[in-house]
Amino acid sequence: MAQHELNGKGAEVGKDDKRSSIKEFINHHLLDSYDFTLYTVDEENNEHVSLPLPVILWDGGLKVFSSSKFHHGEEVAEVNGDFYKLYHNKIYKTDAQGALEFDDHHHPTNAKPLDFSITKNVVTMLLVSILMFLLFRGLAKSYSKNSGIPTGIGRFFEPLVVFVRDEIAIPNIGEKKYKKYMSFLLTIFFFIWFLNLLGMTPLGVNVTGNIAVTFGLALLTFLITTFTANKNYWGHIFWMPGVPKLMKIVLAPIELLGVFIKPFSLMIRLYANMTAGHVVIMSIIGLMFLFKNWIGSSLSFSLAFALSLLELLVAALQAYIFTMLSALYFGMANEEHHDDH
Repeated sequence: MAQHELNGKGAEVGKDDKRSSIKEFINHHLLDSYDFTLYTVDEENNEHVSLPLPVILWDGGLKVFSSSKFHHGEEVAEVNGDFYKLYHNKIYKTDAQGALEFDDHHHPTNAKPLDFSITKNVVTMLLVSILMFLLFRGLAKSYSKNSGIPTGIGRFFEPLVVFVRDEIAIPNIGEKKYKKYMSFLLTIFFFIWFLNLLGMTPLGVNVTGNIAVTFGLALLTFLITTFTANKNYWGHIFWMPGVPKLMKIVLAPIELLGVFIKPFSLMIRLYANMTAGHVVIMSIIGLMFLFKNWIGSSLSFSLAFALSLLELLVAALQAYIFTMLSALYFGMANEEHHDDH
């Protein structure tokens, strides 16, 4: 009886450890990192096959070294007499022993140097940028060589370019002014779409699930909207025509707040949808390692496969929504109002 209870407790502890490992793996997948981990050789000894990336810090001067010095966070990196430790994907200044001091909320109080490192997300964005440059440069050349008829892979991307122009830019901005926004709309559509697709690969990149990235994309939309808006746009924000003066005073702060809420919603929508998709799929995949029978594991695999196909649709849908809303904001900023009546 005692042996039976002991086995039951041991199995329960083992399952809890496996759940914790799955949760830790999901969190690691969602976060950015200072190296490109390809696969794990020995998880217990923390042995991985990975591509180290350059760490660039400013701490009383420029400090450049390889992320391999951290050995996946287990060792302290020494650079010109200064010591740095990687803790929860952030770099802190420490001593030779790697000691960290914590506050009441268990947050490190050690100094953090300015971090300009080339992380996994940065490398992914650079690769996507180069890919887009080569791809659409080839598409433009094929147009010039074949009298406006694309060849090769350009035949696949031409309908998408036409779709962005005819279904997103012109309806929301108008035929007179859509051309000056087309370069940005095309760039943002394919940039987000390619990043979302890479997030579905085993490479473990989650660029659009990083709120700093979505903040940067939304900031670009906000700046373009703000600096290209006409006087009618600002007039309807600060002094709406046809509204009583008292109501104008009340509504002006609300309308001004809406100027910042629009890009904020862009940022949160893309970040939340892509992060949620990754968490759901990886959680279902993790269930395969918790089930002890082939039925449960097969069902988990089938559901994860179906959701992965759905996530491919979501990857394109989120790129479309971000581009469409950006075009809508540009159109609102350039709309000509007629209030004489």
